[in-house]
Amino acid sequence: MARRLTWLAVGVVVTVIVIRKGRTVVETYLPAGTTDAIDGAQRVTHAVATLKSEFLAGMAEREAQLRHDLVGDVDVDALRAERPERVEKLRRAWSSRRGEDWAGPTEDPDDDDGYTFF
Repeated sequence: MARRLTWLAVGVVVTVIVIRKGRTVVETYLPAGTTDAIDGAQRVTHAVATLKSEFLAGMAEREAQLRHDLVGDVDVDALRAERPERVEKLRRAWSSRRGEDWAGPTEDPDDDDGYTFF
């Protein structure tokens, strides 16, 4: 355990030294405005990341609002679990009425021409 902590401490010290020396080398050999341009690019990158996270949060909030408006306070996972039973019930009801087999809820039973709209 002590050996691991020692090597961890050595790694931290070496990292700090490399970062400080790297900054002095960058400031020494790069032109004067380069670090400002790099800082500006980092700020733009941060702004884009913030915009993306805010957009995704807003999109998730709007999706939740639309889902609530569509199905109310019903558990969507429970509806998905009940779907096969509802489809089978509709299939049995359709078959008993028409005497034909019903392909499913996405098929148009009155489509005699065979054209699809999907």
